[in-house]
Amino acid sequence: MSEEILVNVTPMETRVAVVDNGATQDIHIERTASRGMVGNIYAGKVVRVLPGMQAAFVDIGAERTSFIHVSDIFVSGGDGRAQGSDAIGDYVHEGKKVIVQVTKDPLGSKGARVTTELSVSSRYLVFMPQSNHVGVSQQIDDAAERDRLQQLLADGIAAEEMDAGGGYILRTAAEGVGLDEVRADLRFLKRLWSAVSRRGKKARKAELLYSDLALHMRTVRDLARPGVERILIDSRESYNALTEFCNEYMPEVSDLLEHYSGERPLFDLHGIEEELQGALGRKVGLKSGGYLIIDQTEAMTTIDVNTGSFVGRRNLEETIFKTNLEAATMLARQLRLRNLGGIIIVDFIDMQDEEHRRQVHRTLDKAMARDPARNKITGVSELGLVEMTRKRTRESLEQLLCEDCSVCFGRGVLKTAETICYEIFREIMRDARAYENDTLMVLAAQGVIDRLLDEESANVADLEEFIGKAISLRVEPDNNPEHFDIVLL
Repeated sequence: MSEEILVNVTPMETRVAVVDNGATQDIHIERTASRGMVGNIYAGKVVRVLPGMQAAFVDIGAERTSFIHVSDIFVSGGDGRAQGSDAIGDYVHEGKKVIVQVTKDPLGSKGARVTTELSVSSRYLVFMPQSNHVGVSQQIDDAAERDRLQQLLADGIAAEEMDAGGGYILRTAAEGVGLDEVRADLRFLKRLWSAVSRRGKKARKAELLYSDLALHMRTVRDLARPGVERILIDSRESYNALTEFCNEYMPEVSDLLEHYSGERPLFDLHGIEEELQGALGRKVGLKSGGYLIIDQTEAMTTIDVNTGSFVGRRNLEETIFKTNLEAATMLARQLRLRNLGGIIIVDFIDMQDEEHRRQVHRTLDKAMARDPARNKITGVSELGLVEMTRKRTRESLEQLLCEDCSVCFGRGVLKTAETICYEIFREIMRDARAYENDTLMVLAAQGVIDRLLDEESANVADLEEFIGKAISLRVEPDNNPEHFDIVLL
């Protein structure tokens, strides 16, 4: 596996692409004016308790109030989190000051999701001040290495003469590190948490106490794992800042940093801009000639697999099998690229051979195993659909870069000119009965007026005779294709 991380920085936004063997796998975008909130810690105030939902709304100073469920409340001195069956009123009340951390960015009309179980991260460790749990990332599956890391952490805590309070998780990046690196992270986290605690005690209103690193810094901290060959940054200022950051906290990554100074834009050179545009479309082509149709809705994402122009060389079953295999690998990449989460339903082409179905399922499992976001494939439903879930913590690429169409208002379709003409006829009938006037003027878009003058001209003449009034037509070039007005003259 050969990975590259490409970082494109402008004053307005930072974009990061993870490229694996020439194929774009992940795209992260952070805009200066609207940085993501996940990981931020706030002093907040409970503004409303909802006993029926076992939840509360918390004002953290953001545009929309955040949401906390009773199971997101950490119980000090207990077994950790509150139980979903507990009463929310036992833990919070309106006006109560709370220190919370964002776990999910605001999505659509929903505010951020928050928790009182706080944590701060460094390169190799996550520190949880309210917990005593010590764990190792599930991505590290070697039992001997897990034991070594836990002992290393214990040695580091003892060497730094740190208090016993607080829990830790050793991150995936900690695999293979030594005592010096762990001790450096422990010192960093101790200083960081002390500063956050001081701010929290002084806070008298909703305010930000701690913000995670900027995107290009987080990228190096979280994604510079073994297998990454280089990190290209096209901004000299950001390259210098990253070099300084890595020299202090991640010296082993410093050699991977490269400043890109070419004339051609970095994302153009590596085909990322083209990938970005493709990731906003519904249709994704496959090399064989087949294609995927991806539809994102508020409730779920549906993916339909089609053979398209691929006819195969032997028989239909082989054609379907090969298309489904290719689609399984492609859809796993598209889910990461588009950052699609929640419930995902995949409609593979029906296969008669049971072994073919198993192989497609295994291929999808294998492709999704490389996805860093937690996911689960629940198997094939009674209708032959594959059901999946993928953890959603931030807005999808479409939600981040797009807005609802001002013409169709997010429906994705428009009424035909024929449909609008018949709506106009019905409206003329209503107005003719209701008002005493000689002429009605129709104001509509060019396409609608053209149809009224051509295909529907006989119907317009018949309608004039029926209502006993003249009908005049006028083009309104700025009109929405579906909008029209009837003016009484």
